[in-house]
Amino acid sequence: MPLALLALAIGAFGIGTTEFVIMGLLPEVAADFQVSIPTAGFLVTGYALGVVLGAPLMTVLGTRVTRKRMLMLLMGLFILGNAVSAVAPVFGVMLAGRVIASLAHGAFFGIGSVVAADLVAPQKKAGAIATMFTGLTVANVVGVPLGTYIGQSVGWRITFFIVAALGVVGLLGVAKLVPEQPRAEGVRLRHELAAFRNVQVLLAMAMTVLGFGGVFAAITYITPMMTEIAGYSASSVTWLLVLFGLGMVGGNLLGGKFADRHLMPMLYISLGALAVVLSLFTLTAHNKFAAAVTIVLIGGLGFATVPPLQKRVLDQASGAPTLASAVNIGAFNLGNALSAWLGGIVIAAGLGYTAPNWVGAVLAASALALAVLSSGLERRTVTRSRRVAGHVPEPVAVAEARR
Repeated sequence: MPLALLALAIGAFGIGTTEFVIMGLLPEVAADFQVSIPTAGFLVTGYALGVVLGAPLMTVLGTRVTRKRMLMLLMGLFILGNAVSAVAPVFGVMLAGRVIASLAHGAFFGIGSVVAADLVAPQKKAGAIATMFTGLTVANVVGVPLGTYIGQSVGWRITFFIVAALGVVGLLGVAKLVPEQPRAEGVRLRHELAAFRNVQVLLAMAMTVLGFGGVFAAITYITPMMTEIAGYSASSVTWLLVLFGLGMVGGNLLGGKFADRHLMPMLYISLGALAVVLSLFTLTAHNKFAAAVTIVLIGGLGFATVPPLQKRVLDQASGAPTLASAVNIGAFNLGNALSAWLGGIVIAAGLGYTAPNWVGAVLAASALALAVLSSGLERRTVTRSRRVAGHVPEPVAVAEARR
């Protein structure tokens, strides 16, 4: 794998750290600004909405510059946002800093996915995307727990200064290691927008929302579920999240490896298994050991879908993939927000802290159904085009489409 992927992974590590570390520092931030915990929660919501809106916005604004230059500009925006958060005198400025940093998130992963895929041979594209996303998964194992510990020990502002410094390292890495790729000739904004008329691109994005939403339906409420149902102490939740992060790392790497060989079968297996495991979590949540094992599996199966889903979008929008790739990153965050909302509804309805697991299972099963539908439509299209062209008999065409 090219060294340029290391630079992209470092940037992804910083972005992943700043996205999730705030969840462990909400009490400290709320106390410092003298606001309530729910009010401080807007720092999470604001970031998520910034990702959803910023992904297409920043990608469109970057259509006139090279991808390398745009990645550098995005890392600069990330550094600025975290620096503003670190020195914020009032809560409103802190929120503004979070939104500024979030604007870089979707476009960085979207453009970075395209760059990573272009750096390697066609049969290694999903693996290259997975290598970049490894930075995000490792952030949940190392960056978030360490950042939380530092923030709780010596002050949350120090954490954000460190994250900004990580952004500087990522920026220098991109500048030094990522090759200058010329802009695709003849590709304009209208070509990028045209990808959204492709039903396969839309189906892939819907799979992203539902599949990854299934993961966060459960993980959003992991603290009350583990303390109230499994019997863990509150201090143990951090290490349970580390287990979740380890599962993410393994699932991401396996998903990238096998998606390069059999993309759609990889999605069938990971989404189907995810739906089953989430269903079982309503039972295993009552036992400490079984709950810990299930958390690892949810992280692994959930992130096993990321490289194939991202590559699916790139493949289907191959003529102008940058905007579609970035919007699909926003789709992950949209899935997070949707599933957290639905999980909150079933808890508020009195169905218990394990009820979000059923929500997640239904979402993952719905994503699997869309994957089957997408593959079926693709086979039908290939078969029809082959028959019309008269080049390949129908059985051969169907066999090719199934690969």
